[in-house]
Amino acid sequence: MKHPPKWKFAGIVWIAIYPAITLLTYLIGDKINYLPLPLKTLIMTGILVPLMVFVLLPLLRKILGNWLNK
Repeated sequence: MKHPPKWKFAGIVWIAIYPAITLLTYLIGDKINYLPLPLKTLIMTGILVPLMVFVLLPLLRKILGNWLNK
């Protein structure tokens, strides 16, 4: 299987992660704001990593797959 260029994959990751972080911060940022930074980061990454791996990246690969593998 041919791997896409790294710059294209980086773009796909950015397209997925920027809105996901923004939305998650909007939704739960105030609720976890009182927690220490390491715990806030643990919570955010605990939500974002599975979301990226199992939902957003597969979806974007399906949508942008032709461009990604050119």
